[in-house]
Amino acid sequence: MKFTDGYWQYQPGTSVLHPRDVVDVEASDDRLVVHAATAPITRRGDTLNRPLLSVSFTSPMDGVIGVRIEHHAGAVDPGPHFALASEVADVKVVVEDDVATFHAGELSARVATRGPWSVEFVADGRVLTGSTMRGVGYARDAAGTTYVHEQLALGVREHVYGLGERFGAFVKNGQSVDVWNADGGTSSEQAYKNVPFYLSDAGYGVFVDHPGRVSFEIGSEIVSRTQFSVPGESLQYYVIHGPTPKDVLRRYTALTGRPARVPAWSYGLWLSTSFTTDYDEATVMSFVDGMAERGLPLSVFHFDCFWMREFHWTDLTWDPSTFPDPEGMLERLHAKGLKVCVWINPYIAQRSALFEEGRAAGYLVRRADGSVWQTDQWQAGMALVDFTNPAAVAWFGAHLRRLLGQGVDAFKTDFGERIPTDVVWHDGSDPERMHNYYTHLYNRAVFDLLEQERGEGEAVLFARSATAGGQQLPVHWGGDCESTFVSMAESLRGGLSLAASGFGFWSHDIGGFEGTPDPAVFKRWLAFGLLSSHSRLHGSDSYRVPWAFDEEAVDVTRRFVHLKHTLMPYVGAAAEDAHLQGVPVMRPMVLEFPDDPGAATVDTQYMLGPDLLVAPVFDAAGDVDVYLPPGRWTSLLTSQVVDGPRWVRERHGFDSLPLYVREGAVLATGARDDRPDYDWADGVVLHVVQPVEGEREVLVPTPDGRAARFVVTCAGGRVTARADQDGTWSLRVTRDGRTAADVVAAGRTATVD
Repeated sequence: MKFTDGYWQYQPGTSVLHPRDVVDVEASDDRLVVHAATAPITRRGDTLNRPLLSVSFTSPMDGVIGVRIEHHAGAVDPGPHFALASEVADVKVVVEDDVATFHAGELSARVATRGPWSVEFVADGRVLTGSTMRGVGYARDAAGTTYVHEQLALGVREHVYGLGERFGAFVKNGQSVDVWNADGGTSSEQAYKNVPFYLSDAGYGVFVDHPGRVSFEIGSEIVSRTQFSVPGESLQYYVIHGPTPKDVLRRYTALTGRPARVPAWSYGLWLSTSFTTDYDEATVMSFVDGMAERGLPLSVFHFDCFWMREFHWTDLTWDPSTFPDPEGMLERLHAKGLKVCVWINPYIAQRSALFEEGRAAGYLVRRADGSVWQTDQWQAGMALVDFTNPAAVAWFGAHLRRLLGQGVDAFKTDFGERIPTDVVWHDGSDPERMHNYYTHLYNRAVFDLLEQERGEGEAVLFARSATAGGQQLPVHWGGDCESTFVSMAESLRGGLSLAASGFGFWSHDIGGFEGTPDPAVFKRWLAFGLLSSHSRLHGSDSYRVPWAFDEEAVDVTRRFVHLKHTLMPYVGAAAEDAHLQGVPVMRPMVLEFPDDPGAATVDTQYMLGPDLLVAPVFDAAGDVDVYLPPGRWTSLLTSQVVDGPRWVRERHGFDSLPLYVREGAVLATGARDDRPDYDWADGVVLHVVQPVEGEREVLVPTPDGRAARFVVTCAGGRVTARADQDGTWSLRVTRDGRTAADVVAAGRTATVD
């Protein structure tokens, strides 16, 4: 929120205290605390009736410094709290005459020990950001509500990204953002996935450790600063060093958690019944058989909400009039090689049998007077499962386990944003802080159950809402977008912002959700969707089978499903990076090209893994502008070679889009195009594109959880690849758009001159 009225004045009725005079410094081996009075202290009498602000510095791991600004320390903190990891950090505290320095590995905080408050965060001899006296503030508004804020400096040409899945401009400079989950669709300033973390291309990130509402003013209150504020008496935040944006994400996800592995089958095409369409087993099987008859590989069939009876959501029971034999139907779907996902949410309608069960046992969220919190918004008389109650988690999980026993493989965990604040939680959590955090408990309960029942690496969600830490529980999709090119572009911006917020996997509704796309929108969206980490055909009130649009849509679907399947060794390796390092599969251009000013603001394209540039086409005629960073780029689809850096305007048919391979890439492609879950290393082709002198390691994940390791060396025009294990594979070298050689490995080695 904004506290000022221009630069000089405060909002009417608002007062702000700033740390005007440092009066004391406390130092220990692992902590530095600076106390500052809120007015100059010139004599003893000035200490009377004078508030102090205390700022402490700690470190959970090297390259990360935690800062806590505090007014009154006696406030009750009922939680919830983000679960943060910690390591032994190389901390050193040095106090000198005018400055105290807190070192955490290569990152340091230099704090003034005399006069007005100031701090600089320094790494590698360079000031990343900092705060001055007016940056730290303890504010009180006209209603008497108190807040603590911090303002960190922005540099010239510095760009800020992240703050969750936001659908407006990818670069957040100039925006006001409230971190507060809401079910607002993709065409507003609201967001389903709010994350109090931002990434700067100046070599650092900032995580505000507050699960409730956090207000950010990114150059929108003070143009030269990013401000963040929370209600209450204290503010905790972390400055996270890079130096590169990918390094910042590695450290941020080390702190807040990294994505779990997801099963290989989840990367294939998902098809849903759509949201409010009429369907039964015959309809479902007509879709499944129609896909097979047209040669369209399908991996997952998803039943959306009306698998349950109307007015009974969520009772987790198949509608007996529509699906009289659910076990038999699921068995028949499995026999066709499909996995099955069903839609759920955490709301319990009054007509659901689970309502009375939950009410009687105390598993539903209550108001202060002990009554069950209920509303008619969404489902008549619906209540909310209290996931702060371990018994409620077990109860809800038991009903999900029943579905797993019937043959369900995954759950779409929809909703989780409309969480009331006028309630009492079982564990006593602060209702304001639980509003955003609820989704984490909801998704965690479902994901943990899937891991218990299906095994580690076999659990996958299709989740809509999230907050910090939610990246541990993949996959998330973009939510309710319109079926237009404009909404397709805003969906991509949301995915890029989510990736810059530490989320490794992301999907979206191919063709859009609201309304029915025209064939051009649908076909263009197919290429984008099938070059995303996860791919789903889904809509609101119309079916999304390709032949419902035109026969060309069938051909486009087939082309890009096959392409994605052959790219699985490469995509799987990028997914391992997400799991092990916290680097997302779909990457904003700035992550891969942080030193290229031309890449800093691009939000209409992305890198799929480290080496594939994808530029979706947002135009019926096929016109598209694509930015190519420095180097030589080779089109994977046309073999065209273009030198960057430059913008290129191209025209593509519906079966194509700009899909460029980076110079020096070793693109691992697989031997099968009919499914995603095969042995990616068996018959893999190492495609060396525009060889660059040097050595590169390529890891191809294998079904047993290990990885086949290849080392590719380019020297003097010769390309040599060596495998660390026996197997069938080959080496392909492309120079200037032409395949120079395609060699099957002899033993563990292949060479191309």
